[in-house]
Formats: sequence, C-alpha cells, structure tokens
Amino acid sequence: MKTLKPILFILLGIFLSITSCRTEDDLSIDPPVEETIEANSPIAVLMSNVAINDGSNDNIIDNASCLSVELPVTVTVNGIELVINDDDGYEDIEDIIDLFDDDVDSVVISYPITVILSDFSTVVVNSDTELAALTANCPGENENDDDIECIDFQYPITASIFDENNDLINSITINNDNDMYDFIDDLDEYAAVTISFPLTVIYFDGTTQIINTIQELTLAIETADNSCDEDDDNDFDDDDCDNCTTSDLDTVFADCSGWTVDKLERNDDDLEDNYVGYVFEFNNDGTILVTQGVNTFNGTWEASGSGNNISVIINVTGLPDFNDTWNLHEIEQEPGEVEVDLRLGDDRLRFESDCSTDGGVDDSALVTALTNGDWYVTYFFDDTDETTDFVDYVFNFASDNTATATDMSGTTNGSWSTTSGDDTPLGLNLNFGTSMPLDELADDWDVLEVTNDIIRLKDVSGGDGSEDFLTFERTPFDGGNGNDDLSSILIDGLWFVASYMEDADDQTANYTGYELDFNMDGSVSASNGTTTNNGTWTVFSGGNQMTLNFGTDLPFEEFNDDDWDVISVSSTEVVIQDVSGGGGGTDTLTLQKL
Repeated sequence: MKTLKPILFILLGIFLSITSCRTEDDLSIDPPVEETIEANSPIAVLMSNVAINDGSNDNIIDNASCLSVELPVTVTVNGIELVINDDDGYEDIEDIIDLFDDDVDSVVISYPITVILSDFSTVVVNSDTELAALTANCPGENENDDDIECIDFQYPITASIFDENNDLINSITINNDNDMYDFIDDLDEYAAVTISFPLTVIYFDGTTQIINTIQELTLAIETADNSCDEDDDNDFDDDDCDNCTTSDLDTVFADCSGWTVDKLERNDDDLEDNYVGYVFEFNNDGTILVTQGVNTFNGTWEASGSGNNISVIINVTGLPDFNDTWNLHEIEQEPGEVEVDLRLGDDRLRFESDCSTDGGVDDSALVTALTNGDWYVTYFFDDTDETTDFVDYVFNFASDNTATATDMSGTTNGSWSTTSGDDTPLGLNLNFGTSMPLDELADDWDVLEVTNDIIRLKDVSGGDGSEDFLTFERTPFDGGNGNDDLSSILIDGLWFVASYMEDADDQTANYTGYELDFNMDGSVSASNGTTTNNGTWTVFSGGNQMTLNFGTDLPFEEFNDDDWDVISVSSTEVVIQDVSGGGGGTDTLTLQKL
C-alpha cells in the first residue's frame, strides 16, 4: 500500500495545478446546462425552421414557397407593367388578376432578377428556364415544407459562445432571421452555446409570449407549428378573409344600401345578367328585401364563424339561384364601392354597393331624361357594330323602374335602375330578359354622357376585358355611328387644353400656351411657339374611343394611352377620360377649340 502514495501525490498535484489556473470569475461564467443549444438538437432544428427564409409571400410571382424574389422587381400582369417595391405590390398583382373572372391570367417577369433561397443565399436568374430549375425541388402545393411560419422571434436576441474550457469567448447579437439561421447553422463550430433568456416570440395572430427556458421555447414552437394557414399554395386569394368577422359583414350591410349583383356563377353558368336591376337590402334583423321594378322578394340571411370559415346562409323566396350556404371569401372596401364576395366550390356570388352616405349617386339628370319620352338605339358596339339589330325598337323607361322595348312584333317588358359605375360615378342597369337581341342590353353600364337628347353608355366585358358601347338618342338610327364625326371635328381647327386632371391633381397649367393641330393622316402636333411636340392619334369603336401618343416628349407624354374613352363631343369641346388598369386613377382631358 505504501507504494501508492507517490502516485496519489502526483495526481493531486496535477489537479491542483489545473484548478489553480481558473479564477473565481472564470467559474461564474460556465454555461448553464439548461440554456445550452447543441448542433442538430431538437431545439436547434426548430429554431432553424422558424428562421428559414419564407418564400410563400411572393408565390403570385414565382409559384414557389422555398425561395423569394428580391425586390424591387418588374412584372407584367395581363399586359399591365408593375414595379413591385414591397408586399403591397403583391396585392396590386392580385387586384389586376381579380378584375375579370373568365380570362387567362399571366404574370411575366422582367429578367434578370435576384432570387433568395431558403438559407438566405442569393442567385441571379436570367430566364423562366433558370427559375424553373431552382423551383423544381421545392415542395409542391399540397406538401409540407420545413418552414414554420406561425411563430416568429422578436429581435434582438443575445447568444454566448464558450470554448472547450467553458471560457466565454464571444457574445453576439442576433438581429433578424438571416442572423438566426446562420447562428444555428454554425453551432457545430463551437464547444458550447447559450442564448439569453427571457426572450419574446410573436404568434401569427399578433399576440406575444415571454419565454424563460429552452423547454418553454421548444413547447411554444411545437405548439405553433401548423396552427395557422401558412399559405404555401398558389391560390393567391384564399386568405383574403383571414381577419374577417361576422361583425364586419353586419357593419357593411348596415352602412350600405342598394346592393346589386356584380357576379353570379352557378354550375359554370354566368347568371348575373339575369339579375340586372335587382336591388338587395340586407337588414340587421336578418331579413332580406329584394326589389326589381314593381316586383318584391322577401328572404333571410345569417352569418356564423370567423376568418376564412364564415358561412353565410341566404334564402330568398322566388330566387333559388341565391339560396345556399355560402363561404365569405372577401369584403373589399374602396372609396365609393364595397364588395362582398361569396364562394361555394366553383360557384360565386358577389354583391356590390356604392355605399354613399346620401343613399346613392346623384342620378337626377339621368332619371329625368330617361323617363321622359321615347328613346332609340343609335349605336351598339360589341366587338363589332351591331346597331342595326335594334333599329326597329322604341324604348320607354317608366319612373317605377319598368321599361318596354316595342317593335313590329310586339312589346318586351324590362327593368332599369341606377347605381354607381365601375369606371364612372354613375351606372345604369338594364334588363329586357333573354330574348334576342335585347338580351345583349342586359348589363351594368357606365354612364359616359347624359343630356336630354343623348345617353351614352360603356361596359367592360367580364371575360376578355373588351369594351361595349351603347347610345340612346331621341331620333331613330340614321345609318351613322354614335360619335363617328369626332375625327372630322378634331381635324377642323386648332385646339387647346382647357383642363387636364389626374384624379384631383389639376395639371392644366403644364399645357398653357400650347395649340394642338390634329391632321387627317393621324399625326398631331402641340406647339407653344418655341417648342413643338409631335405625336399620333386615332379614333375607333365608332368614335367612342381614341388613342394619343406623343412618345417621350414632355409634358405631353402624360396623354399617351391606347384607350381614352370619349365622354362628350361637340363642335367646340371634346372630353376624354381614362381609368388606369393598375391603381384605378382617373385622367380627364378636356380640349376646346380656339
């Protein structure tokens, strides 16, 4: 036994020499075991999946949830060029896609673009082919990806790094998801790592939770995973009612009256034209009153649920096309218009109201003219000039919202009502049933011009976006077109810009002193004596539309457009208007003869 003592003294000496190198301060910073994060551990994987780049926000552009397109990016949506600078731009794309229900939508990317991958690395992409190669390995629409989107970290977060001797060698600050992802990815390079508690997490509904331990953080992430719709599919508008409540629906129905049917599709049949002139009132006691001329229909409505799962039960006696349990898809509120969009599988029902506080648009001039005397169709354009189909009809509009169209074979009964227009403040609903050719008149027309002698209307087709035109006058059709003399009026003399408005922005002063000269060969010049701007012009759609193009010449490049609507024409004044397809702003140009 005595022979062991030297060995014990040697070992004790080694131990004392090692421990003597540690100070009291060194011992105090040993990493707490309960706060240590190890590479590839369950909590490390969960934290990485929370921080990973979420590529689902811009699926409307790239159709891929595993990557995102770096902004700004330029895209052309159904022929309209947009520059997307932030998340609001994705809604602008969706608004253009939602303009029409039956067209073929396209989003064309202007290359090159920079793509951000799931690990926040970037790649420059030069074509659709290169983009498709990157997205080929992304999870499909119905497959789960690793990204956990229902919970986020509130930054900054502090982390401590220790070496093999448990000495603190660095303290880092994590400021965003990219930092967090890199931090977790580098865990295997460190001996030990801890994060500082407490920290805060943010849930998808905006609520927060203070986290004090690794165990609490693990539970919070696991509980949040798949607790919300991560919107990884390519159905861009399936989350439009994320924050909807039945109270929202109660409010818009209470605040707005005069609801009309903007869209009704059942079993792939478009039925909205059958209900032009029908006005719905949704009362807060759950009743519905529908009026159509002198006819009335009574029913009920009821809403229940929340978010994207709000059911709306409609039951109106005598109107079976509306009766069903619909899902509230969206409530869209814009100045001058509110829409309530309901879905049931592929079936759609959309109500709209101008929601004016005074109960409606100022339609007195239209009603006075319309209900006074006979009217004749002098122009009807639907892709082609079809005016001759209506030459034998005499139209009368009664103050009770009934109407008649009479020809040699008899009288067809119809209805009319006023509302707000899609592109103009005032609209006119017409419905003469399904008999040809009067069925072509069934629509919600925008009112372009109203006098005691002429009513000019326009409608944008829901399918391909083409524009139809309808003109009523006091005298029968004489073989000419509604505004066929616009070209000859413009050619006859010099003109000046009496007014140019972009919405409420008056830019008339930019054109003071300029004289416009329209030539028969389709050229136009604008001169102020020292500067001349040259451009082109055409008149089409029977004089109801025209184009102007001055190239890049300032300030007349503001007039460049392919589809100005002709609002009114006289021998001394021409008023044209354009509603932009992207933001919906209205430009109005008034030319007067010198």
